Amino acid sequence: MNLWHLTPDTPRWPHRVSPNEQVQLTFGTWPVAAGQSVWLDYEVERAGQLERGQVQARWRENRGPNSYWQAELGPFSKGDQVRYQVFGTSKDRSLTPHPYSFRVGPKLYLALLWHQHQPYYRDAGHPDPQGSYTQPWVRLHALRDYYAMADLVAQHPKVHLTINLTPVLLEQLEDYLSGATDLALELTLTPAERLSAAQRASLLAHFFDADWHHQIYPYPRYKTLLEQKLADRPFSVEDLRDLQMWFNLAWFGQEFRDTEVTLLTGEKVSVSGFVAQGQGFTQQDLEGMVAEQFKILRAVIPLHRQLQERGQIEVSTTPYYHPIVPLLVDTNRATLDRPGAVHPRRFAYPQDAAAQTEKAVRAYQRHFGQPPTGMWPAEGAVAQFVLPLFAEQGLRWLATDQGVLARSGRYGYRTEDPDVLAQPYRAGEGDQALSLFFRDTALSDNIGFRYQGCKDFGPVARAFLDEIKDRFAHRFQHEEDRVLSVILDGENAWGAYCEDARQFFHALYALLEHDSALETVTMREYLGGNAQRDIAPHPLESQPHVHDLFTGSWIDEMGSAPGVDLGTWIGEEEENHAWQLLLETREALEHMGATPETHPDAFEALYRAEGSDWFWWFGTDQDSGHDADFDVLFRTHLKAVYLALGQVAPATLDERIVPAAVTWTFTQPVTTLRHGDLLFVETQCPGVLVWWREREAVMEVPLTPVGGVMAGTRRYQHALGPLERGNLFFRFRCGEAACSGQDGCCRGETQSVAIV
Repeated sequence: MNLWHLTPDTPRWPHRVSPNEQVQLTFGTWPVAAGQSVWLDYEVERAGQLERGQVQARWRENRGPNSYWQAELGPFSKGDQVRYQVFGTSKDRSLTPHPYSFRVGPKLYLALLWHQHQPYYRDAGHPDPQGSYTQPWVRLHALRDYYAMADLVAQHPKVHLTINLTPVLLEQLEDYLSGATDLALELTLTPAERLSAAQRASLLAHFFDADWHHQIYPYPRYKTLLEQKLADRPFSVEDLRDLQMWFNLAWFGQEFRDTEVTLLTGEKVSVSGFVAQGQGFTQQDLEGMVAEQFKILRAVIPLHRQLQERGQIEVSTTPYYHPIVPLLVDTNRATLDRPGAVHPRRFAYPQDAAAQTEKAVRAYQRHFGQPPTGMWPAEGAVAQFVLPLFAEQGLRWLATDQGVLARSGRYGYRTEDPDVLAQPYRAGEGDQALSLFFRDTALSDNIGFRYQGCKDFGPVARAFLDEIKDRFAHRFQHEEDRVLSVILDGENAWGAYCEDARQFFHALYALLEHDSALETVTMREYLGGNAQRDIAPHPLESQPHVHDLFTGSWIDEMGSAPGVDLGTWIGEEEENHAWQLLLETREALEHMGATPETHPDAFEALYRAEGSDWFWWFGTDQDSGHDADFDVLFRTHLKAVYLALGQVAPATLDERIVPAAVTWTFTQPVTTLRHGDLLFVETQCPGVLVWWREREAVMEVPLTPVGGVMAGTRRYQHALGPLERGNLFFRFRCGEAACSGQDGCCRGETQSVAIV
């Protein structure tokens, strides 16, 4: 008689045992014969005490020449050490027992990270803070996301996670509290009867910038105003005032629209009265609503600080103005996997990357009273040669994408293997080593993109956890602790969810609070341990070493094969032109002998221009339909460098980087276009664009989602052109799951644009 266990045909299920789980053991014997029996003796070591027992295995089946047996153990408590010996006898012999053991604990730690960021929208040339912000997205996302994402976690105390707040985002929040405003806020507060013709046009063009299905259609008055705009009917003063109110109301988080909320600061916020009122607002109502906004703005940073001090969240940071650090260090070392991509003239200023990182650490210390433990580098962009820069600032961890791990080392890492992906790695050498977490791309994208159209989020949250268990928790082959990282944009996706994704988060967090197989942690908590939660430390020296870290990011898109390169920010003609302008400005500082100490304003403007966000929109790999606005902001920051030096900015900074383009929207349609220009057809809903030229075949193309951190809401678009003279015709077919088919997004009439 032969006996075996823990082979593919005789597993322990689950292999890694969580508290309160029943453990099923399978054994095999050979040959098939009468008179055989299998049993096991076990002992459980718990808090220094031993519990012993014996279990008889049950015969289950014969398969070929083998017999298979099963036995059950458990359930057990967290931390139990279980040892068992398997015995077997037949008519002619008894077998020497085989010893086995396992430790009971969470099968898997889950490290969630919500990344929150907005680029620097302030016009450096504006004479005063009022109206100095060209875009309202910092303010509006604070109403819906920045306070709420932290508060949602606070409502589920057993859930621990990390929130990444970029320093440039926090600076802009503080700006608002010091008197800064944005153009949209100025339009909101201007009495409707005093709006100029240009202001009325801007109001009607931009105050429908919200997700139609989730921010406009649920509110009858806002929907009526949209239909009025789509039908090109005139707006009265009362209509304009109601539009001023509803654009802002739609950006408040669901909880503020539903009821009164007491903030951490003790202030009470509610706009539910305005929502119930619906229309007929006064100027006093508008001013009162804006006052509610500033209560929320004041509470964002204190809430994060309190939750971090409580230990429930970790706040991580990013180099100050969100630059792609490997590109600042040396553009010649950028990975470019895209056909036709070329390097620009070399930009290599590691001192700027170091300054942006150090500046972020100082700002973090000021906001939170302690140094940061970890960073999410802008866009998850890392490289072997930038690791010392982060380590020198005392950071213990970085996070990036699994695609980077897959391409690291001589032959890459098999990230499809759960034991490979679900752990931190030691990167770098000696005292400059730190821990790297690699996010699971598919799971992160599920939350960011796939779940938005769902209506019942209980099953969705359950499916998310089940996928984690199926792909990871039940497949680990080793008994060491594992941590799975799920990292994504923590603001822009929620507008496409019903009720700002509040149902989804409550469902997900409630399941995580009571799941025995998963335990949520912050990155710092996983590395350093938490005795109160019985989480052991996982120090740097215990982690496997990742060799030759790949130079890449979390951006993996078509045209980048095999992906995760840095080609989103460099390599195309527009991108390289921007790098050339940045280089010339940087060289002007050197020629002047300027230093951060002698010319702090000049270097501050330079650091702003080094942010990744401007380069994101240059080239054809990313399109917003509003690239020209970001082009202007980028060149404005460069001009500010020369202004701070007392020099006249070169004429090249007055020349646009992006080509001429016109954006068609339902609320801002265009009827004519110059030949050679691009036309962006943009909607607030997913769907299909049907278009044709005279005497040409009809084309159908799905609209592509665009946006990211520099967009207030997710948009969908397709670029047509450059176009020759003639007439262009198109219509839109909405593909939003929640669409009734009767709303303005489903207008079936054909649109036409004359190219002249």
